[in-house]
Amino acid sequence: MEKMYFTSESVTSGHPDKICDLIADSILDEAIRQDPDSHMAVEATIKDDFILVYGEAGTKAVIDYAAIAKKVLKDIGYTEDYQVLVKVNKQSAEINNAVLDGEISAGDQGIMFGYASDESKGYMPFAIDCAHMLAKKLEEVRRQDPRLRPDGKTQVTAEYIDGKVARVDTIVVSTQHTKDITQKELHDLIIEKVIKPVVDPKFLDENTKYLINPSGSFILGGSFGDSGTTGRKIVVDSYGGYAPIGGGCFSSKDPTKVDRSAAYYARYVCKNLVANHLCRRCQLQLSYAIGEPRPLSIHLDTFGTSEYTDEQLLDIINRNFDFSVSNIIKELDLKRPIYTETTNYGHFGKPWLPWEQIKELSR
Repeated sequence: MEKMYFTSESVTSGHPDKICDLIADSILDEAIRQDPDSHMAVEATIKDDFILVYGEAGTKAVIDYAAIAKKVLKDIGYTEDYQVLVKVNKQSAEINNAVLDGEISAGDQGIMFGYASDESKGYMPFAIDCAHMLAKKLEEVRRQDPRLRPDGKTQVTAEYIDGKVARVDTIVVSTQHTKDITQKELHDLIIEKVIKPVVDPKFLDENTKYLINPSGSFILGGSFGDSGTTGRKIVVDSYGGYAPIGGGCFSSKDPTKVDRSAAYYARYVCKNLVANHLCRRCQLQLSYAIGEPRPLSIHLDTFGTSEYTDEQLLDIINRNFDFSVSNIIKELDLKRPIYTETTNYGHFGKPWLPWEQIKELSR
């Protein structure tokens, strides 16, 4: 019997890095709403009551960057007054020409990974799937209980036996709160309102450990407790560390940026291979170069979980999927303002997103 442990974490929308991701994706959605051909890479940094919005934009849209940033903070639940400094330049003509020279090409070089497995209903690794569900539930509970505040994190350690999830070993939940709740009240609230409604009891036993605000008091949070920057939660955004990640983040980038769109397409391919029972676990690496419309390389690994060889599976992939940037944007219909839907609780595993759809494959 082979035993192993694997841990993944998630965060709520009030985490400083996620504040900045949401500002960036809100700006992107507004640009695409006005001009679907917008080329955007506008990010944010926050500390205390100061927000810096910066980057490059190639768009016909008229955008009030400061107003969007302030609305994001208000919608999350922060009530402080924020100062916003905007430093957004027009996108480099050299990059724009490389992307639009004939067929749409990659906006940068880079590597991207897709992954899927059958260990959860959403074809995601168990630990990150569970951590996201806990973070989402924590968000719901704090919006109903004024004693809880927006900043929060979750973490799940899964125990595997012979490659399959056997139980949850440890759950960590840290949540910002007011002075009006004791640590005992907080512990009981999180157990009853967050953990029990989310985690399947078959994975919990008398040895499961629950660490609720293990550092103690967590009153000072958000940007006043830590700084935040767009793109610093790429492990949370992808597969919780269970699969490799590419070199770039997702939030802020329009679909010509293959860091985002090709990573989505790689997930689409992997999920379809697993959902069509061609393998139980699948990882795909793509590589692109700026100005090139198609990937330079495709690497597949099914970890010995398929009756097919990797070469046979690559033939099936090539018959059913087109990795050109133009097709990725068209097939997944990415010139739409859908990106704020991806910002929190992972970019993968949400069944309504286009790269999560399952189709019948020609073999």
